[in-house]
Amino acid sequence: MSSLPICYIVGAGESVGLDFRPGPKDLLIAADGGYAAVQQVGLRPDLVIGDFDSLGHAPQAEQVISLPTVKDVTDSWAAVEQGLQRGYRRFALYNCTGGRFEHTLANLQMAADLAARGCECRIFSRSQVYTALANGTMEFDPAHSGFLSVFSHTDRCIGVCLKGLKYELEDAELSNRFPLGVSNEFLGLPSTVTIGCGIALLVFDRPGNP
Repeated sequence: MSSLPICYIVGAGESVGLDFRPGPKDLLIAADGGYAAVQQVGLRPDLVIGDFDSLGHAPQAEQVISLPTVKDVTDSWAAVEQGLQRGYRRFALYNCTGGRFEHTLANLQMAADLAARGCECRIFSRSQVYTALANGTMEFDPAHSGFLSVFSHTDRCIGVCLKGLKYELEDAELSNRFPLGVSNEFLGLPSTVTIGCGIALLVFDRPGNP
């Protein structure tokens, strides 16, 4: 990710390990039950938002936004919107996978939407990172290891180039109906994924995992 400030969002999904510490320019948002998770590791959120059906009560925090139970977006999506309103372009989401699959899928759609807006978004599970790439290139340093999968989120992605990986592609096309890009591998080399036109979802092993 770039050097821009990060908006960290902690949700109420599966606990994945909150191994980050926000810097002075970063923003930490707890979405509903994510408030309990940040408290457990001694973090103090800048904002708490949600309808609090997961947490079970409205927290006594300095900055709280209570949402109605009936709404068009998830608590995580509402948290992202708050980050966007405050000018953030980089997002890191924790505890936003596992549990109900439809919420994980909604967060993947959110990552794709942020990519289309020119933002960076990474969603951390216990062992993997999910992100999206729109009309651009993502670079990986040689320290990355394990697997990398690239899926077309739009009907198709064209001008797809994979470099420095076990299986390389040059000016290829990916369809959202066939997983051609699944289970590629890092080789300990500088590597890149380029999407000429379209939005792709990327899944790779979380750094630091065995």
